[in-house]
Amino acid sequence: MKIGCVKEIKNNEFRVGLTPDNVRAYIAAGHHVYMEMGAGVGSGFSDTEYVKAGASLIDNAADVWHLVDMMVKVKEPLPCEYPLFHDGLILYTYLHLAADKQQMDALLAGKVKAVAYETIQEKDGSLPCLAPMSQIAGRLSIQEGAKYLEKRFGGEGILLAGVPGTPKANVVILGGGTVGMNACKIAVGMGANVSILDVNLKRLEELDNLFGAHIQTLVSTDSNIERVLRDADLVIGSVLIPGGSTPKLFKRRYLSEMKPGAVFVDVAIDQGGCGESSRVTTHDDPVYIEEGIVHYCVGNMPGAVPRTSTIALTNATLRYGLMIAENGLEEACRKSAVIRSGVNCYCGKLTNKNVAAAHGYEYAEID
Repeated sequence: MKIGCVKEIKNNEFRVGLTPDNVRAYIAAGHHVYMEMGAGVGSGFSDTEYVKAGASLIDNAADVWHLVDMMVKVKEPLPCEYPLFHDGLILYTYLHLAADKQQMDALLAGKVKAVAYETIQEKDGSLPCLAPMSQIAGRLSIQEGAKYLEKRFGGEGILLAGVPGTPKANVVILGGGTVGMNACKIAVGMGANVSILDVNLKRLEELDNLFGAHIQTLVSTDSNIERVLRDADLVIGSVLIPGGSTPKLFKRRYLSEMKPGAVFVDVAIDQGGCGESSRVTTHDDPVYIEEGIVHYCVGNMPGAVPRTSTIALTNATLRYGLMIAENGLEEACRKSAVIRSGVNCYCGKLTNKNVAAAHGYEYAEID
């Protein structure tokens, strides 16, 4: 199979879909790999490294798109890339279609076979291709939130950990999944007061056993959320429905009840966000203030640490990519329900139930 990888063009996105080691793995399996020149530079991988690994370099992204059978990316295609879709192309990347109807319609019109990292689900319910980026985003959420609590960014001017004789910051984490747990780990490590809310009692028990007296676990209800937000300095939105739209747990009415200069980091923004007042921002212009509350809603947070993110992501995605390349998507789906779970669009049909429900579209099984 002809495998392609192009430079990411999303704002401040420096990750790359394939590392030189990934290229070696595809070449060893008998495939051909075509890389756009400079695709890996932002993550610290030179064109020379890709050539040594066996890739063919192409100086034009459009030529790579037209040449290959499977395109391996990191982020969803942008509108300027939609005309490059072609019938039967396998697109293997993050898609987040529940929050992007325009992209979904373009994939359907182009009859693309779109496999989304974020919906690939193992038998145990885990999301192996989403997990590494969720880990990074969770840890970054505290790092970024601590920064935007600084007065010069519109924050309260409070140090997350405090110092002896001063109050520590109150951190509230909405959702106890991978993002929430990793945010909790960093917040506890920095010495903040941490409350974490989730609807799953078993998950709360696990977090309580893991962090003990360092955190307060609460069942996620509107009343509990509203109560803890009144004293919150930093709020992390880390709710996830695989492939689906995120529920709006952070209500607009809460803003007026919160401390002026508190910070809300909506990690779920790439799936539509869990805040009613959330809108997508970029690394170039990451925050805005609404009703006195600083909102950080960057849609590609892990792109800020591309070297770490690229290696972590491709460690997870390579295995499934090789299965698709070796068997073709159809046979790979017949052999593996895990691969099948990642297919969101197939030859003009919408094949993910949560995405279909988010847009009121008809759902279809893969032929």
